[in-house]
Amino acid sequence: MSFAVRIAGALALGAVCVASPLAARAGCATGAAVGGVAGHVAGHHALAGAAVGCAIGHHEAHKKAEAAKAAQPPAPAQPPHS
Repeated sequence: MSFAVRIAGALALGAVCVASPLAARAGCATGAAVGGVAGHVAGHHALAGAAVGCAIGHHEAHKKAEAAKAAQPPAPAQPPHS
């Protein structure tokens, strides 16, 4: 596969990721970037790496948000209205 075709495919995947609702979720863009590089280095599997990286990045961001939510103290109870 020629270099130009690979670049065009990577740009098309990037455009789809940016335009999709999943990309709006936390961690997807960062995970996709890291996964794409790792997939490329591991054997020219950048697109698969980007897809898996997006899923892992989103999962890790969700875990971080849940931990932050659990660390917040509960809101004080309001007295009943009389």
